[in-house]
Amino acid sequence: MPINEQEQTTNHNGQQPDQPGVRKDQQDQPQDDKQDGVNPDVKQDGAQQGGVKQEGKQDDKQDKDKKDDAEKPIDPATKRKRILIGVVVGVVLLVAGIAWWLHSRTYEGTDDAQIDGHLNPIASRVAGTVKTVYVESDQPVKAGMALVDLDPRDYEVQVEQSRAQYEQALAQLAAQNPNVPIIETSNRSIVDTDSATVLNAEAAVASAQYDYDSNVAKLRQSEANNRKSQSDLVRYKELADKHEIALSDYDQYLANAGSQQAAVEASRAAAASSQKVVDQRRAQLLQQQSKLQEDTQNAPRQVAIRQANNKSSAANAAAAKAQLDIALLNLSYCHIFAPVDGIATQRSAEVGGRISVGQQLVVIVQTENIWAIADFKETQLRKMHVGQRATIEVDSLDESFEGQVEYMPAATGSRASLFPPEDATGNYVKIVQRLPVRISFNPNQRDLNRLRPGMSIEATVHLDKK
Repeated sequence: MPINEQEQTTNHNGQQPDQPGVRKDQQDQPQDDKQDGVNPDVKQDGAQQGGVKQEGKQDDKQDKDKKDDAEKPIDPATKRKRILIGVVVGVVLLVAGIAWWLHSRTYEGTDDAQIDGHLNPIASRVAGTVKTVYVESDQPVKAGMALVDLDPRDYEVQVEQSRAQYEQALAQLAAQNPNVPIIETSNRSIVDTDSATVLNAEAAVASAQYDYDSNVAKLRQSEANNRKSQSDLVRYKELADKHEIALSDYDQYLANAGSQQAAVEASRAAAASSQKVVDQRRAQLLQQQSKLQEDTQNAPRQVAIRQANNKSSAANAAAAKAQLDIALLNLSYCHIFAPVDGIATQRSAEVGGRISVGQQLVVIVQTENIWAIADFKETQLRKMHVGQRATIEVDSLDESFEGQVEYMPAATGSRASLFPPEDATGNYVKIVQRLPVRISFNPNQRDLNRLRPGMSIEATVHLDKK
């Protein structure tokens, strides 16, 4: 290359101008290498060491400048200004800390809270086959709206069978009812007949007794006549032996004495017969009196038996009526309706599915009656009581709602769990417990109908206000 061109490519300091895309140290390196006759790699290492030394010199210079600034005397006005700013900042921080501490004592808050509400599980009260399903999950429903229909034919047959049994029981009861007055009339007639028979028997006894007394009197008369005849016979026999009277007269007295003796025997036999008649009539009287007493005592018992049979028939009719009512109820249970307003969810009923008694078909979530459950630490409940104002911030809606403490908790969450802790096992560790506080929402708030059970919230209870 000519010398004049080489001079034109250098600047007044004897360096080459910068080339685009090439660093300055790279532009200087080839020429220096050529001039010094050193290996380019070795030259590059030397350049890097020189750069490190240059950076170290710059750091030393900066430290020296800072040291010089520190050794310079501070202006009193600047010093006073700095002290004043520090005091003001400290006072502000102290006031802010005190204000925050005082404000934090007026409320208790927690983010361990959620919205809760009534979830009504709708279950079948009878077994059967699903015929129709009228709702879907997340569908709003009204109270009285049809949800599910079961096949009712089996229960219709049961209703007819129960109705027939009930009508049969009513017929038996109707047949039994007249028996009571009938048996009362019959018993009354029997007692009256027995009373008349007793009266007749008493009269027969009296008549037999009269005949007996008459025969006894005749016997005594005959015995008296017989004694006289026998005495006469003895006297006349003596006269006849002495031939003082005729034998014909003696024969007459002898015949008369025999006749009187026979009359005595006849009278004695008649009296004995009359005595037997009296005894017979008395036995018949006792028999009739016993029958009258028996019939009199058994009459109310027979009526009671008939009445008991009527009550039994009435009870059978009532049981049949109850069976008919059960059959009608089971038939009505084939049509399942919504008991409350809300939103249907967790639908498990499908057409054609066989369900059992108590099987859950759908759940209705009540959206009109909801509340918040805030799990506060037990140390946060010192000043909390029912009626205090509360603020509920709902995460999903990014809105705040007003409410108040409705109920204070009855027990800690751990104590109400399925497996409560047992602190007497020896490995006790004290843990701050949480208790669920129920907070009700104030009515007539915007977007209150958008709240759903299970939503996460942040609850704040204001301790200084009700």
